[in-house]
Amino acid sequence: MSVITIPRSIRERLGDDASEDFAALINDIDMGARKDAIAIAEERFERRLSEESGKLRLEIEKLRSEMSTTKAEIIKWMFLFWIGQTAVIVALLKFFIK
Repeated sequence: MSVITIPRSIRERLGDDASEDFAALINDIDMGARKDAIAIAEERFERRLSEESGKLRLEIEKLRSEMSTTKAEIIKWMFLFWIGQTAVIVALLKFFIK
């Protein structure tokens, strides 16, 4: 917090008590302005945070959807591979049994 000094010319005209009250008034105004600035910054931060978290949720949902699709494709190709392997093993067994 900055210290407010009243110039001597103003202090002589107002007197010591009025000068101190004037300095206290300026300090109160300064504190009010700081509190208002902090409140505005908090509101902006909260709004930005909620916007970014919303974007993040959408990206995560998109990623989950892509992972689900990829998983389904992998399972499909695994079954096709197993069917092919089973057919090859059956063909080899028939060949060796004869």
